Amino acid sequence: MTTTEGTSDAPAAHPRFAEALRGLGLADLVARARRFPEATRTAAEAAAAIGCELSQICKSLVFAADGVPVLVLMDGASRVDLERVREELGAGKVTRAGADVVRETTGYAIGGVPPFGHRERTRVLADRSLLAHEVVWAAAGTPYAVFPMEPKELVATAGATLVDVRERAE
Repeated sequence: MTTTEGTSDAPAAHPRFAEALRGLGLADLVARARRFPEATRTAAEAAAAIGCELSQICKSLVFAADGVPVLVLMDGASRVDLERVREELGAGKVTRAGADVVRETTGYAIGGVPPFGHRERTRVLADRSLLAHEVVWAAAGTPYAVFPMEPKELVATAGATLVDVRERAE
């Protein structure tokens, strides 16, 4: 596994995300962020690069609930059940947000969206499956960078509501 550890000269985390971490009193995470030469855009790519279980990846997914952006944090091995999200939010319709809405809302491109530190404040749901691990890895603002964090701290920092919105095995 080849990585470039973040330094003060060239941090692995996106500069705006690094600034958000410092503003939240989490500057230590800036140094712990890791950059990879190949993209970690998907959960599978990230898990392979890090050398962790797929379920230890925290996906940050933006949906539109009745047209209003909402962030869902999900483990990398699971899929979001849109009907369960709709029920949780009391919305009429939930759809995946387009790339333009994701960038406009979060300030980041799909594949690099971190779980917090976004341009706009949105409602955040976190699936309980994330709590199954001591550490999870999430995007650090680019498709090439990730950072580790204890799941309960990640959920709290994101201001997320813990929910069960994973697709159930049939």
